[in-house]
Amino acid sequence: MRATFMYKAGDVRVENAPDPVIEQPTDAGVRIVRSCVCGSDLHPYHTMPASEGPAPMGHEFLGIVEEVGSEVSGFTRGDLVVSPFAFADNTCEFCREGLHTSCPNGGFFAVGGIGGAQTEAVRVPQAQGTLVKLPADVDAALLPSLLTLADVYGTGHHAAHQARVRPGDTVTVIGDGAVGLLAVLSAKQLGAERIILMGRHQDRTDLGRFFGATDVVPERGEEGIAKVRELTGGHGSRAVLEAVGHLPAYQMAVGAVRPGGVISRVGVPQYENAPIGFGSLFGPNVTLTGGPAPVRAYIEQLLPAVLDGTVEPGRVFDRTVSLEEVSEGYRAMDQREALKVMVTP
Repeated sequence: MRATFMYKAGDVRVENAPDPVIEQPTDAGVRIVRSCVCGSDLHPYHTMPASEGPAPMGHEFLGIVEEVGSEVSGFTRGDLVVSPFAFADNTCEFCREGLHTSCPNGGFFAVGGIGGAQTEAVRVPQAQGTLVKLPADVDAALLPSLLTLADVYGTGHHAAHQARVRPGDTVTVIGDGAVGLLAVLSAKQLGAERIILMGRHQDRTDLGRFFGATDVVPERGEEGIAKVRELTGGHGSRAVLEAVGHLPAYQMAVGAVRPGGVISRVGVPQYENAPIGFGSLFGPNVTLTGGPAPVRAYIEQLLPAVLDGTVEPGRVFDRTVSLEEVSEGYRAMDQREALKVMVTP
């Protein structure tokens, strides 16, 4: 089969790779129908040393079940499924608490010897607890929105959920990438009355307005913080959703949150040290939350509105490439020529 590997920063290749096989009775083999490039894939695209390559890439996919292990029930060959970016058994104490990303029997695609999803087929560990079956007769036009359930929609929802967004809230979202825009959508769904989107790419912020943003702040740093505070009567937002992962975005979140508020981070942090002391979080009683989204916990909740067309999270996809063209997808996203790139086999 053909599969995507990153050899080093900026060097993405599609090569022949062994077909996946059932290794454990809890596995399934899935043929990829749609996958995509994630904003988090751009972090190694910028920084990965050659010593860490070649690394399999991709963690978001829709697929068709081709084979199941002896301990997997409820799935048959030909089923259309969506998979979260983290596999989990869905039975342990952490999964039962909605923390599938902490499952002791789980893990992440494209990590630790598990194949990536920017490929023709993938082995899915813990398939029984991981995969979610979709209707067999689903309209192909819904596939982009269904694909967002694998990561970016669930991650945006996680940001809003962890921030305890509630009806009437004022929310600030930092980042106009796919996750940030779907955090806007999620905050709107949870009843936020005012949603300030911090982003400076008009095509993206226009989509953010479609999803529910009431204000757009293109300024960054101290200037951006001042603008958010101006819009919120000088106090800041009760909930700030940070969907970037770089330290300047976190610093803006600290500046934009009101006393007693919540900063919810879902952008994968590209730093270890950040302000958490008296002047930043402790003194104003600010809560810091977030983390890798346990999207498996949210799929059944978010799925009905996607299927009936009530929401259209798939609008974040603005370019489609073939698997053989995936390196072009990385380049386009890196150069801000594309918001999110979908990959077809």
